[in-house]
Amino acid sequence: MKAREFKPRRLDVRAFIESGEPLGGEEPLAGFERLVEIQHADIDAATRPPVRWQAEGELRPRRGAEPELWLHLSGEVTLALPCQRCLEPVDTDIDFERSFLFVASEDRAAELDADSEDDVLALSRSFDLLELVEDELLMEMPPVPLHETCPVEVELDRGEALPPGLPADEAGAAPTDAPPSASERPNPFAVLARLRRGSDDDTGSTG
Repeated sequence: MKAREFKPRRLDVRAFIESGEPLGGEEPLAGFERLVEIQHADIDAATRPPVRWQAEGELRPRRGAEPELWLHLSGEVTLALPCQRCLEPVDTDIDFERSFLFVASEDRAAELDADSEDDVLALSRSFDLLELVEDELLMEMPPVPLHETCPVEVELDRGEALPPGLPADEAGAAPTDAPPSASERPNPFAVLARLRRGSDDDTGSTG
């Protein structure tokens, strides 16, 4: 018997989970409007790697009741995001892996979701699984995309420019205070002498 064909944009969730068949694939990035919108404006989504995803259902037994309907979902994509320091595109890997409990109604889903750490959704016969993939990828977005090493000069707050190739941890905002002068820095030998005097005083007091 030929296995039933499931369509991720109009998924019969219960039938898919009960089938025990996995579902997954690659989808063009251009088909995910919200992901495309956050990419660097100069990047054509058609030239980017696809969104990869995988879904699998689970019937989880319960004593004296019907099995719970669980969906295990994962996805990944590499987006060209605007670097928040130099504004050039930076390839950023984003991925997630999450499980969802499906219940009979929206009201029941809201009730359980409020009292549980599990992600609870309502069953549907035409569920958009790829929209859920997009939702989860957006939730995993880094708050501040940055190059490890920016490829261009970076203008600082005081109008100076950092040369290309400066590592990320050295190319942040311009420092507000100049480093202390030689006269302001403590003499390490003087510090050592003070420590020794303190040690001698302690020894003498205990004798």
